Amino acid sequence: MKKIITSVSAIALASALGACSPAPEADSLQMAVDHESRTDKYVARDEFRNPKETLEFFELEPTMTVVEIWPGGGWYTEILAPYLADEGQLYAAHFPEDSGSDYYQRSLDNFKEKLTTNPLYGNVILTEFVPGQDTDIAPARSADRVLTFRNLHNWYMQEGEEGVIEAFRQFYQTLKPDGMLGIVDHRLPESEDAEAFKDSGYVKESWVIDLAEQAGFEFVASNEVNANPKDTADHPKGVWTLPPTLTLGDEDKEKYEAIGESDRFTLKFRKPVTD
Repeated sequence: MKKIITSVSAIALASALGACSPAPEADSLQMAVDHESRTDKYVARDEFRNPKETLEFFELEPTMTVVEIWPGGGWYTEILAPYLADEGQLYAAHFPEDSGSDYYQRSLDNFKEKLTTNPLYGNVILTEFVPGQDTDIAPARSADRVLTFRNLHNWYMQEGEEGVIEAFRQFYQTLKPDGMLGIVDHRLPESEDAEAFKDSGYVKESWVIDLAEQAGFEFVASNEVNANPKDTADHPKGVWTLPPTLTLGDEDKEKYEAIGESDRFTLKFRKPVTD
């Protein structure tokens, strides 16, 4: 594992957070969500992704060690990094260096640049995650939270059901006893054929719960904070038909923008205290 910026003073981090003294804990998450360093196009997605309410549901605290799986361009990293900067630790388990995918490599390179050009990310440790492989996302039994946002469907499309279970088992080993796994992903209605898993980007909530329990987790709760009843989950190009991707371009663009981002489940699991 590699720490991207090895030394950033507490004063610099406090300055980056916009304050010289710690804010009350109750306000620190909102401060991170409202932070001026966030990318404008990411802030525009807050109405669909509800970051403050989602992270509160995952019972996040600023003193925790958190692993974010496949952070992509850093949508959630831009919130988690300042929130955990002073007292916590953030691991960003990104795409592997040797993936062979041009898309993965570009995304990883852009994420590295983000981390190294802003002192706000001085407490971020960059690691990697590969579904179906035993990668070093963080030390075993070190994390209070493992979080992943809109990624699980990709692992299924790449490695099938066993790849998802193996991912959950790896997250389980990384968490401390009583640590939590938080998942947000695109929801396929329970009445739909599971064949849609293969290429739509949508998966069933019950299926995710079952696989997580097979990996040893206890299901804690679900939350409808990221639900969207306008989304029928049956679009021509799957979930990518909707914003922000809009794969069809201008074709029916107003229709899909009116729907907004996908209907999503938000799930919370716990690693048993006895393990």
